[in-house]
Amino acid sequence: MTAVHPTPQVTDQLDDLRADLRAANYTVDGTSALLGPLANAALHREQALPALRALEGRTEPAAHLIRLFMLGKTLTAAELSAAFPTLGIEGVLAANLVREADPGRGSDGGYEAITEIRPHGFADEQGQVDWWLASDLGEVATGGALGADHVLGAGGASLTLAQITSREPVGRVLDLGTGCGIQALHASRHAQHIVGTDISVRALEYARFNAALGGVEFDLREGSMLEPVAGEKFDLVVSNPPFVITPTSHEGDVLPQYEYRDGGRSGDDLVHDLIVNIGSVLAPGGRAQMLGNWEIRGDANSWLDEAEAAHGPLDAWIVQRELLDPAQYAETWIRDGGTTLDRDPAAYEATYGAWLDDFASRNVSGIGFGMIVLRKPPAGQPRTLRRLEEITGTVQQPLGPVFARAFAAHDWQTGLSDEALWNERLRVAPDVTDERYFTPGNDDPNVIIIRQGGGFGRAIQSGTVLAGLVGACDGELSVGQIVSAIASLFEVDTAELAAEVLPDVRGLITDGLLEQAN
Repeated sequence: MTAVHPTPQVTDQLDDLRADLRAANYTVDGTSALLGPLANAALHREQALPALRALEGRTEPAAHLIRLFMLGKTLTAAELSAAFPTLGIEGVLAANLVREADPGRGSDGGYEAITEIRPHGFADEQGQVDWWLASDLGEVATGGALGADHVLGAGGASLTLAQITSREPVGRVLDLGTGCGIQALHASRHAQHIVGTDISVRALEYARFNAALGGVEFDLREGSMLEPVAGEKFDLVVSNPPFVITPTSHEGDVLPQYEYRDGGRSGDDLVHDLIVNIGSVLAPGGRAQMLGNWEIRGDANSWLDEAEAAHGPLDAWIVQRELLDPAQYAETWIRDGGTTLDRDPAAYEATYGAWLDDFASRNVSGIGFGMIVLRKPPAGQPRTLRRLEEITGTVQQPLGPVFARAFAAHDWQTGLSDEALWNERLRVAPDVTDERYFTPGNDDPNVIIIRQGGGFGRAIQSGTVLAGLVGACDGELSVGQIVSAIASLFEVDTAELAAEVLPDVRGLITDGLLEQAN
């Protein structure tokens, strides 16, 4: 029996498919140049008209591929042949990428896409890589709401997770909730073995196709959460889990549930349980990097209390990046599922009401979104990192290297006694600046800010002593020599000054504003 929502098939002609996509310059840079900035930006907002206008009269293969796979337009046999000169029409059909268009749906014949294929590019320390991601066609192409079994491509959350994940060489990686396999593809650049799990069989089929198209191998397993890997250990776990907080029913009616985003659990239970249990599959020193939503019930700081209780013996660094009220949250995810007020006012209002009722039943005042980084301490060592913070300003991606350096810097400074830190030589990181604000006519600054240019862009309000210490860290003098000189200058006790500033120095080391001088 033919599947209602077919998926692409791995064939022995994938080399030809790659060759045609590459020859057409069907890459992130190639399609961006062809569409131009206006159409590109509109397409990211799921508006197709500027892209269609940008492609008017264009007959190069990349233009045909954009119309077919991104915009859901039909191609003639001649256009499809021009787009795939090596693979050919029969090869495209065999891979289940297109089908003959149904004249009954308003088509004049030709071929239409079954699946979406988009270029995905990424640059890291190893250089530039260009992949292609197959996923289900989106609303731009279909003009309708998403199916419950929709397999998402490279969405905003997926791209964020790829950018915040540390890329040190590791042995075993688990991509929990792999979806179309985008995180597993990124992991293939620095891991020896990759396991991808998902509750969706269709998602695993897409991941298998994308792995083959990318020339890599994944160990793909069906199952929920950690069940498929129980008893195994991993050096890195990455997960963009189905964290969206969606009511399961309202007055007896089951609301739409989407496999790629909805976990089918009450509130934020899915993310909470994942944080609690992830340590069971982490090897000593192993790290988990995830995205998630969490509910704030009443007290605005309740998420901090729950996060503190959840991750138990693991080192933890949780950053809240956004905070939405229940109405904003409901509007965001109703729109994401394709239900709009103009298409179906009754369904929209019923769904909206169900979301508000669900949050009200738990006294939810806000929903946070952010990044979760957990680490299992090396064997025999206690947890040493507890960092729960809110950073809503602009950050400079990728943050993966920032997290990696911060964990390494934290471990280094935590292992130093105050005496050892006293003898260390430090230098200011290259992206750090010193900002001073004066009242007109006053020679002394009212405010001193030590600002980080990259990463999280931290701005540390500083006193004169700490600013002077940071300014003197050029790798020539030890911390102790600088503190002693400042104590002498201000005629204060050296030991008391050291007790005041050394904790701040440790924080600046972890945050990357101060570095080892060697």
